[in-house]
Amino acid sequence: MPLQSVADRDVDQAVLDNRAPSVGALFRSRVQATPDRPAYLYFKDGGSELTTLTWRQTHDIVQEWAAGLISLGVELEDRVAIASATSLPWVLADLAIVCAGAATTTVYPTTIADDVAYILTDSGSVLVFAEDDAQIAKLTDRRADIPHVKHVIAMSGRGSDDGWVITTDDLAAKGRELLASTPDAVDARIDQLGPESLAVVIYTSGTTGRPKGVRLVQDSVVYEGALIQATGTVTEDDLQFLWLPLSHVFGKMLLALGLQIGFPTAVDGRLDKIVDNMAIIKPTFMAGPPRIYEKARGRVALMLAQETGVKKKLIDWAFKVGAEMRDVLEQGETPSSGLTLRHRLVTKLVLHKIQERFGGRVRFMISGSAPLNAEVAKWFGAAGLLLVEGYGLTETSSGTTVNLPRPGCYRYGSVGWPMPDTEVAIAEDGEILVKGPGVMRGYHNSPEATAEVLDADGWFHTGDIGRIDEHGFVYVTDRKKDFFKTSGGKYIAPAEIEAKFKGMCVYVSQFLVHGAGHNFATALVTLDPDAIAGWAAANGMAGRPYAEIVTSDAARELVQGYVDKLNDSLNRWETIKKFTILDHDLSIEMGDLTPSMKLRRRAVVDKYQDQLDALYQED
Repeated sequence: MPLQSVADRDVDQAVLDNRAPSVGALFRSRVQATPDRPAYLYFKDGGSELTTLTWRQTHDIVQEWAAGLISLGVELEDRVAIASATSLPWVLADLAIVCAGAATTTVYPTTIADDVAYILTDSGSVLVFAEDDAQIAKLTDRRADIPHVKHVIAMSGRGSDDGWVITTDDLAAKGRELLASTPDAVDARIDQLGPESLAVVIYTSGTTGRPKGVRLVQDSVVYEGALIQATGTVTEDDLQFLWLPLSHVFGKMLLALGLQIGFPTAVDGRLDKIVDNMAIIKPTFMAGPPRIYEKARGRVALMLAQETGVKKKLIDWAFKVGAEMRDVLEQGETPSSGLTLRHRLVTKLVLHKIQERFGGRVRFMISGSAPLNAEVAKWFGAAGLLLVEGYGLTETSSGTTVNLPRPGCYRYGSVGWPMPDTEVAIAEDGEILVKGPGVMRGYHNSPEATAEVLDADGWFHTGDIGRIDEHGFVYVTDRKKDFFKTSGGKYIAPAEIEAKFKGMCVYVSQFLVHGAGHNFATALVTLDPDAIAGWAAANGMAGRPYAEIVTSDAARELVQGYVDKLNDSLNRWETIKKFTILDHDLSIEMGDLTPSMKLRRRAVVDKYQDQLDALYQED
C-alpha cells in the first residue's frame, strides 16, 4: 500500500490548497506582501561584505529584465537557458524568465561545449544567459550548431559587435522601453501562466548516457515551496545560505522556498568559501550534498583528536552528553533537568566552538542528492547541529521525503516522511515509487524514455531501492541499477557500503565498491587532500606531494585498518578483499563527479578499469 503523509503531523493543508498558480504569481505576491524586507544577500564583486536586496529592489530589476526578454521576442513557454555558477545574477535571470512567461533551461557551467550545444538544441532554447567570457566562448564556438539561439545575454563583460551577444544593461534598456509603452507587459505574461504551464527544463546530470531534459511545470515548483511552509519548518525570520548549483533541481527548489515564505537567502556559489562565508552570513539553515558534511566533520574531528590530557577528557565528555541529548530529541522525548543542565554546560565549554564554525545560529542543515551515512549525521547531532536527510530526484522536483527538523519527526539513517500530498510506495522488487504534484510531466522530446518510468496510474519509478518502517520513515538502500551480483550469486548494494565507510573514515574522499561477476568485492579509494595532509604532518611526511603520501605504505596501512573495521560490519560476501588507492582525487572537472557531487559510477569504472582489473589477477 502507498504511504501518505499522516494528518496529525501538523500540516497546514490550506497553504497547499491555496498555493499560487505559477512562480511568477508567487514572486509578485511576495513583493506585494513584504516589499521592504530583505530578499537576497550577496558579496558584491567577490568581496567579504554582504550587500542586501529587498524584495522591492529585486522586483525592479526583474521587471526590466523580464520586459527585455519579451521585447527580444520570447513567447509563452519558450525556453531560455542559464549557463552560470550559483550567483545573484542567476537568481535574477531565473525570475525574469518565469515572469516573462518562459521556462528556464539550466546548464551547469562545467558542461563541455558539445553537451551545451546538445542541451540548447534539445530544449529549443531561444536565448541564453551566460555568466562570463568562458561561457560565451563555448556558445560562440558552436554558434553554427545552435541557430535557434537568437541572442546571448552576458551577465558580465561586453556585448559583441554584431549584436548576437548583449549585456544585461542592454536587456534592461530594452525592458524600460517596452514598459514605457506597455506598463503591464510583464503582469500580462504572468497572468497567462497556469499550474500546468512549463516552468523549467532541468537536464539530468548524466551519470549514465546522454542527459535527459526533465519537464517540471509551474505547480511542481510552487508546490515545493508551499509544502515546506505547510509543515512549519521555516519562517520569514530564518536566513538561508544557498551555495548549491542552481542548475540542479535541489538548488532551484530552495529558491522557491524564499518566494513562498519570505525569508532572505544569501547566495554565493564559491565552494572554497563555504566555511568562511558561514561565519559571515550566520545562516539559520543550509542544504548540501553529503560530501560537504563529511569533509567538514572530518576537518573538525581531526582537529579535536589532536587534543590531549584534560582537554581531551572534556571533549569526550561533551560529545557523550551531546549524544545523550541527541538521542532523546530523536525519539521526541523531553530531556531530564539533569541532562539539560549538563548539556548547557558542555555547550558553553566545548560544543559552542564547533557551532560557531557554522555561524553560530544554525537550527538545522539538510543533506540530499546522495546517501548520507547515519554516523556522520549523528556526529553533527552530538555537536548540537541537527543534520537531517531528505530524498528526491530531478524527476520529482527534488523534495519527495524529508526528516522534519523538530523532536520526534526525524530518524537518523532515514530520508524522512513523504511530503504532504505526495504518495510513496514500495514495489514488489523493492523499488521506490512516487506519485504527487512534484512528479515531472515527462522528459523533453522523449516519450519513450518517459513511458519507461511513468506508468499509466501516474506512479514514477525512481530506480531506487528502499523500505518504509513501522513509523512511516522511508529508507533508501541503493540505486537499482547499481546493485551487482558476484560470481557466487550474492547481491551487493555498493552505495550503502560506500556511505558506511565514509562514516567511519575521516580521511576518505571517494570510495567505490566494485565486483560484478567476480567472486569478491574490491574498492577504488581516494583520500581527502586536506585531511591526509594533516595526517602526513603527524607521521613524518610533512610537505611531501599528495601522490607520494597516499601511495605510501603507511597510508595503505591506515586505510586497511578502516577497511578491516568496515568488513567487521558486513556480511561475508560483501567484505572488501582488496583495494587500490589512486594517486589523485576524483573531481567534477575530470568528469568523475556530477556538479552535485554524485559519483559518476560508470565513468569512473571505465576510466580506472585497468586498476580494478589488477585487483582480480588471481581471481
